Amino acid sequence: MMTVASAPVSVRDASVHVRLLQQYLFLLRKYPVLTKSVTSGILSALGNLLSQVLEERKKGKHEAPAAKTDVAGAARYAIYGLFITGPVSHVFYQLMETWMPTTDPYCIIKRLLLDRLFFAPGFLLLFYFVMNILEAKGWEDFEMKMRRSYWTALKMNWKVWTPFQFVNINFVPVQFRVLFANMVALFWYAYLASVRK
Repeated sequence: MMTVASAPVSVRDASVHVRLLQQYLFLLRKYPVLTKSVTSGILSALGNLLSQVLEERKKGKHEAPAAKTDVAGAARYAIYGLFITGPVSHVFYQLMETWMPTTDPYCIIKRLLLDRLFFAPGFLLLFYFVMNILEAKGWEDFEMKMRRSYWTALKMNWKVWTPFQFVNINFVPVQFRVLFANMVALFWYAYLASVRK
């Protein structure tokens, strides 16, 4: 019986999605914070655009001529993702690995409590504050939005994010946690964009 040795697939012959994944993994190893930041910026902007599409459908305007896209809104979310979500999440997940290593018998519970009771409320507050600055709104507007929707958004965060974060912080390799969270955040930012209005 004759056996044929399988030749490795060259990068040129690989499909587009395989090449993109290989490039992403290379950039993630070489420039971890920058790669996570750019990815966060892109996915945050897409979350805002998704919010705009959902708002138009909710209003029943999808039958009318195409509504104008709020490019400035998407740009604000891209800025937030690039300069806040990516770097802050990277540092948080790295510190979590140091503070609560897997050798700790209670690390699963400790990590979840740290994320849900400290990181989530603080990060949501930071989101409200930075978005208020990017929207060039005053302190009164910030206080009003905090009173009107922060607690509602935080309770929804705990409901929606808790199972995803349980998986993310305990079972996803640390270098992919920001990406995993960004994929969930794609829909979360769509929710936040609508609740903050």
